[in-house]
Amino acid sequence: METFVSNLKQILQGLDFASTPDIATSRRVIAELNRFLYTNHEGIGTTLELGSEYEFLSDFHKFWKANYREILNPTIDDKKCGIVADGLHEVFLLSPESFLELYDTCGLDKEDICRVRYFGAAQDFRGSRNFSKLAEAYKSDPSVFSVQHIHDNPEDFLKEVGVTKLSQSDKRVNFAKRDAEFLIERGIEPFEMLECFDNDLVKLRAALINTAGMGFGNKKADMFLRDMAVHKVWTNYVGFDKLDVASDVNTMKVALRTGILKTEIPLVSSFLDIFCYQYVYMDRMNAKAWRRVWEIWAQRYPKECVTSPCLIDYFVYRVIGRECCDSKLSVFKGEECGHMFYWHSPKNKTCQTCFAESGIRKPARQIDKVYPCTCDGESTYYQAVVAKKFPSLNDLKGCPFKNACKPRDDKFVMLQPPKSISILGRTGWTTAYSREGEGGGGLQA
Repeated sequence: METFVSNLKQILQGLDFASTPDIATSRRVIAELNRFLYTNHEGIGTTLELGSEYEFLSDFHKFWKANYREILNPTIDDKKCGIVADGLHEVFLLSPESFLELYDTCGLDKEDICRVRYFGAAQDFRGSRNFSKLAEAYKSDPSVFSVQHIHDNPEDFLKEVGVTKLSQSDKRVNFAKRDAEFLIERGIEPFEMLECFDNDLVKLRAALINTAGMGFGNKKADMFLRDMAVHKVWTNYVGFDKLDVASDVNTMKVALRTGILKTEIPLVSSFLDIFCYQYVYMDRMNAKAWRRVWEIWAQRYPKECVTSPCLIDYFVYRVIGRECCDSKLSVFKGEECGHMFYWHSPKNKTCQTCFAESGIRKPARQIDKVYPCTCDGESTYYQAVVAKKFPSLNDLKGCPFKNACKPRDDKFVMLQPPKSISILGRTGWTTAYSREGEGGGGLQA
C-alpha cells in the first residue's frame, strides 16, 4: 500500500486543484498514469500464471495482485441466499423439469454425445446452444471427431466444425490437440473417461482442470460433467453434488443483483483487472454463493431440492440471466395518440393500446428499453417471452428473485458482472507489454 500511495503522489505532484490544468500538466499526468498502470521496467519482478513465469505488466499490476482480495472483499449474504432459495422452491413447485431442461441431443447415442460435447466444451462453442451444429457435423462425417484425427490435424478439426470464425484461434488449436492427447495418453475414448477415474466426477473434474493446455476451467468442466449426468450418458458415478453452478456473466450478475454475493466496491473494469485476478476470484466466490443457496434450499425443503448446485445453473443462466435480467422490455409511445405502453418485441410498429381499445392500428415508436422487473410491464414480458420459450413456466408471473433484488427500490443498483481479458493469445495480456519510456503496448483487436 505504501508503494501505491507513493505512485499516486507522483502522479498528482504539483497539481493545482483550484484551477484548470494546462496542457503541459495534462501531458505529465497522462504519462504518469500510463507509466503506473501499463508499463513495466527492469527488475519489476515476475508472477507465476498458468504454469509459467511472466514479468509484471506494471507497478499497478504488482499492487493489484497483492491486494485485490482485500480491496474487493466479496462476502456471501446468508439472508439473501435464503430469499433466493425460497424463489427456487417456488419455481420447483411450478416446474421441477426447469432444472433439467438442457438441449436436444439430436438422436446421438451416449458415446457420441460424450465425444461431441467433450471436444466442444473446452472450445467454448456455446455448447448448450450450438450442440445441434456440432451434432450435425458429426452425423455428416463421424471421422471429424476421431481422437487421432483431432490430435494430428487440430486446425482441420476447427475448420470442419466451423470454429475458425471465433476469436483466439491459436489457443483453440492447442486446446483441440491437448484434449486429444489427454485421451491418447490413457488409451481411452471420451465415453471411457469416467471409468478411468474410478467413476468419480470430482477426480475427473480435477484432471480436466489441472491438465495444462486443455482449456477446461471450473465452468467448462462443471458444465460438461453436468451434461453427461443429466443426459444420462453416465449413470454410475459419485460426486455429483460436488459440481458447482457454472460461473459466467449471467450467473454472476444475478448473484450480484440479488445480493447473495457482495463486494466492498463495484467491480473494476477488465482493463484494470490485469491477468484476470478479479475475474477468477469472483468466479470462485460466485460458485460458493450459489452452493450456499443450494445448501439452504436443501435444509428448508429436503424432499424437494435438486441433487446438486450444478442443476441450478441452467435455470439461473438461461431463464433469468439471459431472458429476464436484461433490458429487453421495450417502452413505446403512440405517435398520434401519445399512449405510453410496454411491449415485448422491439419490432412492434403499432400502438397496442389503441388497437386493444378500438381495433384501429395507429403508429408507435420505441423510446426506451428497460429491465422487466423494474416496471409494471413485467408480467407482459414473462407471458409473451418467457412462457413461450419455456412452456413449463407458463404460470411464472415475474422474476422469482425480485424479493432479494427489490428492483423497484430507490437504492437498487443494476450491478454488472466482471469481464475477462485472456492472459494468453494474440489479444491477451501477455502481448500487451510495454517498457517504461518506450510508449505503445496495450491490447489489440
